[in-house]
Amino acid sequence: MRAIMMLLGLVLHTGLTYNVTKHGDSWGINQTVDTNIITDFLVLLIHIFRMPAFFMIAGFFGALLFYERGVAVMVKNRISRILWPFIVFLVLLLPIIRFCFRYTEEAYAGGESPWTFALDYFNGLAGFWPDQTSHLWFLYYLMMFTAGGVVLALVFAKTPKLSRLINGAFRVVFARPILRLLIFSGMTYGLLSLLGTSMVDASGSLTPQGPTFLWFGFFYAVGWVLYFSRDILSDLIKFDWLFALLGVVLVAVQGIIILWSDGELEPNAATPLMLSFASLTVWLFVFGITGLFLRYANGYSPLMRYISDASYWVYLIHLPLTALLPGFIAEWPFPALLKFLIVLSLATVICFVTYHYFVRNTFIGQFLNGRKYDRRLPRIQPASYTPLGHQK
Repeated sequence: MRAIMMLLGLVLHTGLTYNVTKHGDSWGINQTVDTNIITDFLVLLIHIFRMPAFFMIAGFFGALLFYERGVAVMVKNRISRILWPFIVFLVLLLPIIRFCFRYTEEAYAGGESPWTFALDYFNGLAGFWPDQTSHLWFLYYLMMFTAGGVVLALVFAKTPKLSRLINGAFRVVFARPILRLLIFSGMTYGLLSLLGTSMVDASGSLTPQGPTFLWFGFFYAVGWVLYFSRDILSDLIKFDWLFALLGVVLVAVQGIIILWSDGELEPNAATPLMLSFASLTVWLFVFGITGLFLRYANGYSPLMRYISDASYWVYLIHLPLTALLPGFIAEWPFPALLKFLIVLSLATVICFVTYHYFVRNTFIGQFLNGRKYDRRLPRIQPASYTPLGHQK
């Protein structure tokens, strides 16, 4: 599931270029030629749950590493799998990302030589200097959450009664789907009210930002505590379809309300209505989608294993592609939705092909995933499904 959340970043970043709603400085390609409201819906839907779900899963597996492998193994794993890839790929990719965005901006502006315009940025060293985290921001914050998780876990180890109280209360709530939804939505409403927004954006700043840290740190903490109730994870299967479908409906309603407001209501407005939408939909999706994965993907599949192994590389290199390819086809007389599908398809193919031939069985694959894998393509076959609660 964590791999799918990473791969959805490719869909989200492709869709941003073709959105009717503009995103200011957070997305450098601001054009009005190719737009389609469907991409706005996709971006809103994915943005609501993707990274909260990712950090909750990260918190769960962080706790698993801590309690089952020990502090030393966890720290070593996080350094090799998070810290070093963050540093190396930030230095390597940031100049490429800047070039790609500038190229496409100029292509949509009708410039005669987008290549020259993009290259001019690198006359000095400024274009090469890593002064932001770009799309690797999640690794930056994941390192902070890992350090915080270790410290808090060691502190709570000294207060066993308080730890049992928290885990017991969590377990009581978690085992009851409707109560779980209401309690967590209420907590989220309070947090968003405190932050003064209904939509917390990722921060690419090298200076840690309070709203980003608190928002995603909350989901990491939920995942960490969830580890202690892992024996009742199968309870997430209850109402999984209902929660996921309700989430889609609420996102559609939210989008319609924003459109009808004719610009008077921003997607991140801190009104009670928007705060309620955000608080409820994030947990409908997190619980619903997690339950669906437990229902249908709770087993080994060679294809899913391959996709999971590739997801880290795909996420790392997808941003330059989703920024550059729209510039290549900017003048094509195709509707925006078709261009979106072309860019998404090409970027996906390039990411997976480069992974297969240049990463999977090379030192890059070992650097990212901890080992080299056989380059043979997996045979597509049904996953060996074992219901939760019946695992040996």
